[in-house]
Amino acid sequence: MAPPRSAWKGYLKISLVSFPVQAYVGSSGESPGIRLNQLHRGCHSRIRYAKTCPIHGEVPNDEIVSGYEYSKDQYVEIDPSELASLRPERDREINVETFVPPDAIDPAYLAGKTYYLLPDGKVGEKPYQLICAALEAEGLHAVGRMMITTKEHVVRMRPLDGVLTVELLEYAAQVRTPADFKEDLVDTHPTAQETKLTRQLIASLSQDTVDLKDYADEYTESVRKLIEAKVEGKELVAPEPAEQPQVVNLMDALRASMAKAKKVAERPARRKAPSVTKRPAAASKQPAARRKKSG
Repeated sequence: MAPPRSAWKGYLKISLVSFPVQAYVGSSGESPGIRLNQLHRGCHSRIRYAKTCPIHGEVPNDEIVSGYEYSKDQYVEIDPSELASLRPERDREINVETFVPPDAIDPAYLAGKTYYLLPDGKVGEKPYQLICAALEAEGLHAVGRMMITTKEHVVRMRPLDGVLTVELLEYAAQVRTPADFKEDLVDTHPTAQETKLTRQLIASLSQDTVDLKDYADEYTESVRKLIEAKVEGKELVAPEPAEQPQVVNLMDALRASMAKAKKVAERPARRKAPSVTKRPAAASKQPAARRKKSG
């Protein structure tokens, strides 16, 4: 099957080596959820948003310019041609600056956007293969810069199953560190038994690989079924409310969890799903949740 249309074309440059490549977006591009529109409750007409000026009312697109607010209600107009003149000469290059071990980059810096690189034409086939094979043999990743549309990104390039992938990285100024949240944590002085049971629980649920095909967006599927039922005029049946987790004694919870894990382990083994190559997950810029201070 032919690959989709490339999202970027340019050159991969390593020192004096340079050859043409094309980049393909690593995700499918499908919306992560179902988009709902705003409607007027009375007639169900869709709410539209017009671009308006407080003096002249609605304004056509050809009369709209870009500007920067340098003071309250004071703007300086910026022309697109002025921005274009500021683009670096390497705006069509992935300029590799260094090579590092895979663990040299904290996953917190991953911006969550991945591209697959392919050689663009026959002239790039051999250098592409040589560089990909060399990175695999040496166990190294490349770090460089890449211009996409109007923004320059720091990127990591690594081999994956014989294909070069490029992942966008956040700048250090955009990433919060654990130190930013250390003051919200306290030492609760766990006992040796609590520590032992916690480690046993984690060990009982650990496995060498994970097949991400086992995970699906169940909420979006439920919304889709709700919409289909409404369109077809079917009677809607609300799901039973899920039981809320109860706050119990930590040791009791750990023992119960271990008992549950033991029962699962004693069940007849299912046919093992094919393993997949581990990939680093895109780290969130914000922690999922802060732990509450102990009383």
